[in-house]
Amino acid sequence: MGWTILLSICRSKVRMMKMVKRRQHQIIFYHLLVTVLTLCSVINVMSLSFHIGNWQTEMRISNALLITFVIDYAIRWTRSTDRKTFLIHSAFDLMGIIPMHPVFALFRLGRLIRMVRYHHLFWRLGWAGKWSHYFHRFIYDTGFIYLFSISIAIIVLSALSFSVFEHQSLSDSLWWAITTATTVGYGDDTPHTAVGKIIAVGLMFGGIGFIGLLTSTITDFFTQQTSHAAVTREVAKRNDLSQVLEKIDTLTSKVDQLQKQLNRVENANHQNDKK
Repeated sequence: MGWTILLSICRSKVRMMKMVKRRQHQIIFYHLLVTVLTLCSVINVMSLSFHIGNWQTEMRISNALLITFVIDYAIRWTRSTDRKTFLIHSAFDLMGIIPMHPVFALFRLGRLIRMVRYHHLFWRLGWAGKWSHYFHRFIYDTGFIYLFSISIAIIVLSALSFSVFEHQSLSDSLWWAITTATTVGYGDDTPHTAVGKIIAVGLMFGGIGFIGLLTSTITDFFTQQTSHAAVTREVAKRNDLSQVLEKIDTLTSKVDQLQKQLNRVENANHQNDKK
């Protein structure tokens, strides 16, 4: 009876190990497929930007890739147990499926970074170190990813609304939103309707506020890194100085001991000479 139970437990463990291994193979295949599609998206963006190849064919490829990533994002969102966390960590994925301009496809590269972290590729290749730690701190611990996502969302929503009410193309509306939010304001595109002006006011307050927070976050991070490095160097200097002082004290004590021994020898020689 005991052997039967033990055999059944072993079989169940073997079955679970096979399932886990099969699941790992599926994840690896899925990530490889996403990597290939992401690289194809980058190549497609470069082809469209520099007018390489047939424009209509490249646009069909761009639309097909966009639909693929939209379906992938929708499936992952519906299967997610914590959708709030999913939206935060997949902010770049959401930006990568914005159908305003093909250049938004470059945000899909953020997916590759997450997959590299998932498989610990830098650690496996021996590349993990201070720079990867600083990168993680800069992106997540400082809140940069959240501020950047909100800033992009404000710009994109403003551009979409501006395009609808001002009857302009999405690319021109995006250009207007970026120049307005960054306080550049070339003046080549301006709102003419009342709704368009309200959108511009909202973009000015919201966009400038979040972009200001974004730049201050970047500045604070590098300032803290510089001050931390200066403090580390000062501590290292103090440690070196204390070590030097300790060595000097040790040498001084040894010299004193040698001096005492030398005095004893000289006294012994004097006594022998007197005898």
